[in-house]
Amino acid sequence: MTDSDTKARLLAAYDEQLRTDAETPSAVAVKELGPLRLVTFRGGRGFITYQDLAGSDEEGVRSLVEAAVSYFEGQPEITRIEWKTRGHDHAPGLHEALTARGFTADEPESIMIGDARALNVDVPLPDGVTLRRVVEEADVRAMSAMQDEVFGDPVSDEMADALLHRLSLNDGMELWVAEADGIIVSAGRLEPVEGTDFAGIWGGATRPEWRGRGIYRALTARRAQAALANGKALINSDSTEYSRPILERSGLLKVSTTTPYRWVRG
Repeated sequence: MTDSDTKARLLAAYDEQLRTDAETPSAVAVKELGPLRLVTFRGGRGFITYQDLAGSDEEGVRSLVEAAVSYFEGQPEITRIEWKTRGHDHAPGLHEALTARGFTADEPESIMIGDARALNVDVPLPDGVTLRRVVEEADVRAMSAMQDEVFGDPVSDEMADALLHRLSLNDGMELWVAEADGIIVSAGRLEPVEGTDFAGIWGGATRPEWRGRGIYRALTARRAQAALANGKALINSDSTEYSRPILERSGLLKVSTTTPYRWVRG
């Protein structure tokens, strides 16, 4: 099978298995609006996704955008919305419709997919660095604060609170960290997706001074091992340009792109 055949197979599995309710396991509420899924999360966050746009033309796309934003505007507790686009979708005029309605685009990310077995390798760690799964509140908050710092965001309780809520649901999510001298230097989470072949690896972050030493790759391998233990055959991730080459070296393929568009209530 050629790389193009493999990518087509993996992308079809992604569209069919993940672009459903499986994509949003921690949703508080989900409303269907035509082909759209309008998702409400804790903390006043709205999220818009779909399997496709049902062949909509430009006028139809504009109508979908207007209806979705109007829905969330009518909920004062919603302070921000993310519309998740995919580069392989047929979505005429979507960028223009979103920006006209006040959305701004983030940097595109690569949709990476591959066999979990390809990532199940032994990766040597630098001396003094260890990996472990974390579940206690203090560890989760320390992990979340490190990720905020690495991503250039203000340290806040929001993500830590969301992760602690997810852990309370016992839905299979796992949090993994790498530590040196008791300090978290890298972290990421694993999200096995119920009813699918997939487990997602998310939130990968490594302190700048520890990059280039194999720590993130080792953390990825450990999460792949956990995915296999959960009976998952495929790994997926939305990757920045920093993590994409690492995942490619581990055997994942870029099958498409995704660009989040964000709206904040004025």
